[in-house]
Amino acid sequence: MTATRVPGNPVVEDGVLISTNPASGAEAGRVPVADAEAVRETVRRAAEAGLWWQALGYDGRRERLLRWRSLIVRRIEELAALTSLETGKPEADAIVEATAAVEHLDWAARNAQRVLGPRRMRTRLLVAEHTGHLEYLPYGVVGVIGPWNYPILTPVGPISGALAAGNAVVLKPSEYTPIVGQWLVDTFAEVVPEQPVLQAVHGLGDVGAALCRSGVGKMAFTGSTATAKKVLAACAENLVPAVIEAGGKDALIVDADADIPAAAEAAVWGSMTNAGQTCIGIERAYVVAPVYDAFVSAVTEKAGRLRTGEEIGPITMPRQLDIIRDHIDDALAKGGRAVLGGSAAVQPPYVAPTVLVDVPADSREILDETFGPTLTITKVADAEEAIRKANDSPYGLGGAVFGRKNAVRIARRLRAGMVAVNSTLSFVGMGNLPFGGVGESGFGRIHGEDGLREFARAKSVTVRRAPSLLPAMTFERTPAQIATIVKALRVLYGRK
Repeated sequence: MTATRVPGNPVVEDGVLISTNPASGAEAGRVPVADAEAVRETVRRAAEAGLWWQALGYDGRRERLLRWRSLIVRRIEELAALTSLETGKPEADAIVEATAAVEHLDWAARNAQRVLGPRRMRTRLLVAEHTGHLEYLPYGVVGVIGPWNYPILTPVGPISGALAAGNAVVLKPSEYTPIVGQWLVDTFAEVVPEQPVLQAVHGLGDVGAALCRSGVGKMAFTGSTATAKKVLAACAENLVPAVIEAGGKDALIVDADADIPAAAEAAVWGSMTNAGQTCIGIERAYVVAPVYDAFVSAVTEKAGRLRTGEEIGPITMPRQLDIIRDHIDDALAKGGRAVLGGSAAVQPPYVAPTVLVDVPADSREILDETFGPTLTITKVADAEEAIRKANDSPYGLGGAVFGRKNAVRIARRLRAGMVAVNSTLSFVGMGNLPFGGVGESGFGRIHGEDGLREFARAKSVTVRRAPSLLPAMTFERTPAQIATIVKALRVLYGRK
């Protein structure tokens, strides 16, 4: 029987996953679906390839990763067109996404040895007879479950960190964007044809669960908070560690001395780019009273110029349309006002830009992740109230602050993993900064030095270089020696 096809929805027919454009229904491609045994076999091959990859050393891996980087750059238009076909996003947005991915790949390749390479550690006086050494070793195989909203950038973050650290990687792309995921795997194989260091397995949620249980050394997941909990439950069965980047409800604070035109431009970009389907997208704005009216006017004017089908692409996952509609309707029913868009903005497969004001704090549009091109703007008395309201959320992924005198101090008080000052989303493009959240936005980090260390396990080695002056770890110690240890402790650490 042939399954009913809804544009954008993944369809499995005869063991094949068919990916289509969410607006036109045009087919983007087909990939075979893996069962649990196929997933295990893929991980087994990856484990063997990982030994070869680790043996190349940092220099060998860096050279190959930089070749992959250059290949992506040379074929960036091809990748952008494929991403646009599969997700519906404008090709210009896909190029910007690929640009950030290239930055992270380049940084990880160039910095892995400095961050993870073996080093000698300074000794401590009480154990001066030993030298300490620290090294970071790969897990072997890292499983990566990628999302559909940024199918290039988001998986390339953990993939680049894991590969640079010496692991092989098995990628399970979202069932909504398997073709982009397979493109990444295939192009890597062009520059590293010797071993299957980067492989993909395709399918629905059961394939992701199978990957968690397949024997990988670590998992990296990006997706919704609800799915993140399922991933963690599957990983817990075998104590597989995981990096979790889940949902968000990011806030923008606009202080009284902010550049309002710049803040409005950034707010529109932060909330509407990729049709609002961005985990670090700005969904709430808290604006101090003196500049509130000017900000609302500027945002409404700028967002009103955006066109669905051009700057605003379709909603990639069809069932998300119901969530967006529910959030808008709930906000309006509870007293909110639409100064742009509103209930009629939802015209499948598109949602027109929507700006809401006077939305009560108990509405779903304020509390839950909307993942559409909507923005609520709330008037506050001052920055203190804005900080309280911004932090009043179980999520804690990203955020932004616009202002001059106190902007950085405000940013430091936001409960979030990343905050942009006088911009939005900019931290995602910096290869040397860690990316991740707190609370229901997840834990662990990708990107930067912390991201590299996520994909390598620390190993400590001590080497005795002389007899012990204060022998403690031996049954040969004497009462006099214990007394000497006590005296030494008091001299070193007993003073106030």
